[in-house]
Amino acid sequence: MNQQALSSLIWSVADLLRGDFKQADYGKIILPFTVLRRLDCVLEPTKQAVLDEFAARDGKGVNVEPFLLRRAGQTFYNIAKLDMKRLIGDQDNIAPNLYAYVQAFSPEVRDIFERFEFAAQVDRLAKAGLLYQVTEKFARVDLHPDKVDNHQMGLIFEELIRKFAELSNETAGEHFTPREVISLMVNLLFVEDDNVLTKPGVVRSIYDPTAGTGGMLSVAGEYLIEHNDQARLVMHGQELNPESYAICKADMLIKGQDVTNITFGNTLSDDRHADSKFDYMLSNPPFGVEWKKVEKEVRREAEQQGYNGRFGPGLPRVSDGSLLFLMHLISKMRAAKDGGSRFGIVLNGSPLFTGGAGSGESEIRRYVLENDLVEAIIALPTDMFYNTGISTYVWVLTNRKPAHRKGKVQLIDASSFWQKMRKSLGSKRKEMGQADIETVTRLFGDFAEAQVATVLDAAGKEVDRVVVRAGEQPPAAPGDGKVKLAPLSRIFLNEAFGYRTITVERPLRDENAKVVLGERGKAKGKPQADSGLRDTENVPIGEEVEAYFAREVLPHAPDAWIDHEKTKMGYEIPFNRHFYVFEPPRALDEIDIDLRKVTDRILGMIKELSA
Repeated sequence: MNQQALSSLIWSVADLLRGDFKQADYGKIILPFTVLRRLDCVLEPTKQAVLDEFAARDGKGVNVEPFLLRRAGQTFYNIAKLDMKRLIGDQDNIAPNLYAYVQAFSPEVRDIFERFEFAAQVDRLAKAGLLYQVTEKFARVDLHPDKVDNHQMGLIFEELIRKFAELSNETAGEHFTPREVISLMVNLLFVEDDNVLTKPGVVRSIYDPTAGTGGMLSVAGEYLIEHNDQARLVMHGQELNPESYAICKADMLIKGQDVTNITFGNTLSDDRHADSKFDYMLSNPPFGVEWKKVEKEVRREAEQQGYNGRFGPGLPRVSDGSLLFLMHLISKMRAAKDGGSRFGIVLNGSPLFTGGAGSGESEIRRYVLENDLVEAIIALPTDMFYNTGISTYVWVLTNRKPAHRKGKVQLIDASSFWQKMRKSLGSKRKEMGQADIETVTRLFGDFAEAQVATVLDAAGKEVDRVVVRAGEQPPAAPGDGKVKLAPLSRIFLNEAFGYRTITVERPLRDENAKVVLGERGKAKGKPQADSGLRDTENVPIGEEVEAYFAREVLPHAPDAWIDHEKTKMGYEIPFNRHFYVFEPPRALDEIDIDLRKVTDRILGMIKELSA
């Protein structure tokens, strides 16, 4: 059974709930039952062996857990004689039996169902007279890993969450990230480490502070196993949403991960991995979400710990906490002498340029650029996420840049690399194909500058698109067509994004237009500044301030001067400006010809009507 057919079958349970439950509550029932059935199927082959082991060792004063785990062949077990198929054999006692069955799981699984508030949902179903029917429906769905692998199961969870989020008007994008975006990020994360990751027995750690349902961790694990089945990726994560956390933990459990590494809570105010460092990290924090709820804890850490904590470089405005997650990930990097780290994070456009010199956002950008941590920033197509159509960017940061990347940042504009989806999913109308992902990965891996050549026929229709690397010749234009070139990958020095904001003062004048001079202290005898005429100028780091001032300001305001005490350092990354291509307007004679054609056609239609 394919993933879509399976999720449709599970979704049909909603038909049973209609009328007795609000649509917004469907997920609270269907998701935990899906997880329960999956765990039930996974344990089925070793069920009897676990029961025999428990019977032989129970009451003998030994810790039976290690023996039960070994018999189960998993990182969890269940010691009840019941399973879901046996549950539906006793309709009159379905509720107490279901409670008993869930309580017989190992502690980590019980925690999953507590996060789902499963007992409350069972009680509601029982009162509505629907518990047996719902249980029976799920008992007939085969979710054994031999029939539905972990990748498929992840897709099923994602589709169900998206549907429930749409029904309850929640933001589905807060719970998971599109698979092709994760694939691109994982490729970028690992592409420079292929030599290391293909060694037999290699063990690496990965962390996601906004884990959602665990999609990023799962895809990273799949990538590594695909390239080296003897490698092991130890997964860590933290998630704030209880249901997403429960699904992520269940997924990690089935994959044999140590689920104590998957923690619950707010990463910013309650870091459950406070003393940990990781080889790789991935994150898709919520876009443009305010952090007022955790402001007290975050500001306390910033003030008391400074650079010894997570938020030393500065704090962004309360309306957008994206850069807090960026700094959080930086704090989790292994020291370069210990092998260093690399991470990818999805951000919206505002962290690139929001905030002037001296602001929290600018100081954070200054920190990452002056410490040479930014490896690349990749612009994604719009309409890629389920809950927003805005522009998004993948930042790749590392403290172990290879020699040829040191002191430089690569910008890649992949916003045109997409294909239209057959069916929109919320705000998601576009997806990146495998070829698009491979193209971007190669440009990043090769650290290559490139342009994209769009080949147009005589009618202006696109007939081909070719990536042209530096030094290569663009394709020839066909017939009366043309080739349009646009930058695709560009490489800059870190300091190219820095500037100094200078304050330009003009003299204060009295009613007779005479310059007012200071009368005491340091200002005595000097022209006083007119605050109404005060202005600022941004001077690139690579340019002398005085030379810029003489060229750009003095010709227009000969009496102006710079107040050097107010000069501030700032950093911004004006991504779109670096990829803007000016297209001159059409020639007037071409426009006149088109207008004459349209006019003649209208006149012809009028004559036909009057004939």
